[in-house]
Amino acid sequence: MSRLRKGSRVWRDEEVSAASRVLVACAGPYFTIEPRTLFERAAPLEIEIGAGRGDFILERAAKAPERNFLAVELAATIAQLMAVRAGRSGLTNLKVVRMDARTLVNLMLPEASVDAFHIYFPDPWPKERHLKHRLFTEWFAASLKVRLRPQAPLFVATDVAGYAEEIFAMLGEGGFVRTELAVPGAESTGFAQRFRAAGKPIHAGAFVARR
Repeated sequence: MSRLRKGSRVWRDEEVSAASRVLVACAGPYFTIEPRTLFERAAPLEIEIGAGRGDFILERAAKAPERNFLAVELAATIAQLMAVRAGRSGLTNLKVVRMDARTLVNLMLPEASVDAFHIYFPDPWPKERHLKHRLFTEWFAASLKVRLRPQAPLFVATDVAGYAEEIFAMLGEGGFVRTELAVPGAESTGFAQRFRAAGKPIHAGAFVARR
């Protein structure tokens, strides 16, 4: 879901080795993600959807070794790059999975298994004919709610005012309540830093589900 795009490249053996330590293998006819099995421990789980190069989640995982982190990215080259960076960091509490976030949230995660979702600067697909590709739908919002633990936050940020209004309204209608929690990725992702440097406003919100 990241708006970062890069061309393909040839990976060196040491890069592939580093990435393999953190990449989640998506294989077999049936595939689910069980957090406790994936990380070999029980700990609070935070997931970043559309993690790009991993600037935000790498820093956050390093600062919170007591928590588990899963970075989700659809673009193969970008996911590989993030996995290389994560593998080289030596972090044991961070995994990377390359897949469509909708598949992950709708089908792969157990109910009430996530302690925070981070969704920063999803592609706004601004052209009318492309709106169907947008990440946020009523169904996706409902799935996010099901996967979150009680009172666990959903953090969202975008640079597109109209998209922010649409997302926030959709979450409100889907049973989420906006809170006063700070949105960490609104400051520290690569996109956030770039937009702020350019003086572009960022629209961010933190939400919890009504129970």
